[in-house]
Amino acid sequence: MRLKGRTVAIGSALAASALALSLVPANASSELPSAETAKADALVEQLPAGMVDAMERDLGVPAGEVGNQLVAEHEAAVLEESLSEDLSGYAGSWIVEGTTEHVVATTDRAEAAEIAAAGATATVVEHSLAELEAVKEILDEAATANPADAAPVWYVDVTTNEVVVLASDVPAAEAFVAASGADASTVRVERSNESPQPFYDLVGGDAYYIGGGRCSIGFSVRQGSTPGFVTAGHCGSVGNATTGFNRVSQGTFRGSWFPGRDMAWVAVNSNWTPTSLVRNSGSGVRVTGSTQATVGSSICRSGSTTGWRCGTIQQHNTSVTYPQGTITGVTRTSACAQPGDSGGSFVSGTQAQGVTSGGSGNCTFGGTTFHQPVNPILSQYGLTLVRS
Repeated sequence: MRLKGRTVAIGSALAASALALSLVPANASSELPSAETAKADALVEQLPAGMVDAMERDLGVPAGEVGNQLVAEHEAAVLEESLSEDLSGYAGSWIVEGTTEHVVATTDRAEAAEIAAAGATATVVEHSLAELEAVKEILDEAATANPADAAPVWYVDVTTNEVVVLASDVPAAEAFVAASGADASTVRVERSNESPQPFYDLVGGDAYYIGGGRCSIGFSVRQGSTPGFVTAGHCGSVGNATTGFNRVSQGTFRGSWFPGRDMAWVAVNSNWTPTSLVRNSGSGVRVTGSTQATVGSSICRSGSTTGWRCGTIQQHNTSVTYPQGTITGVTRTSACAQPGDSGGSFVSGTQAQGVTSGGSGNCTFGGTTFHQPVNPILSQYGLTLVRS
């Protein structure tokens, strides 16, 4: 186990064995083929102005380059999906911050040529993604058995080829890792002031109410012929009735899982018609799918408290301990949120990503937000995403 700032053996091995074989062009519309430029322009036209402005403001994407960024990120996500199945030594992938360069890691040097041929940068590392996720699962099991001993946040960091544990009390976090039985040589404990809590009473699209509480609709779905929407599990329990933003009778929670996960779905009555729209203050984006974006990609969320806010995907498959217990499998992002945004929609371009779970900080001083990925919710409850 290593603390940030100390010499890291794995990091040294990475530096020595990294293979930079093929770079993806950085943001430069002049280098894009005309077909790609047209695709980028068409994508931007589907996005609300507020979301585009937020990407330029929060991520520093130059004006006019948002479409190019999103096209490159979506292509990286599609390639990641393919290579994760094809490469026996697959160790994750990510987009280098501030660029559109897509890096793919593998433990097998012989697979580097295949990665380069696919148009990505190849890096050879020590541990496969499966190995690191197995270590993380040991920590997940330990937190479930002894939630009081759990650190606030832990995840597989594909960019450093480690499992990272964030905690304000480093000795306690080290003890947690040691007691879990996980291979400490693959774990880095990092001091952090994050103190995540669920975001109750938050709106990411339209508001809905559960008794005296308020949350937000994530994405419209159907279970067979039954319409409904997905949201955060901490917003309600099975059987809880909901009313819409206009206080008209709306539906009932049919499934809810929290803690452990933070997922739920609500079946709605005939007063409500599901759409593919995610919006804030009248502007909206039509969801066209749910391909999970790559680490390092831009991501935006919409909430009634803070409007459109954007950041980057920091890690997938993160575990986080709230006061109510530990949840696993969430995605950690740098998009800020505040009370009033819970259950709401995270999107990358027009691809649905997840529903707002919780986080720390705020949109004045910066913050970290976790979302429950949407695809596991669809799988858990047998739902189909309503798409444009």
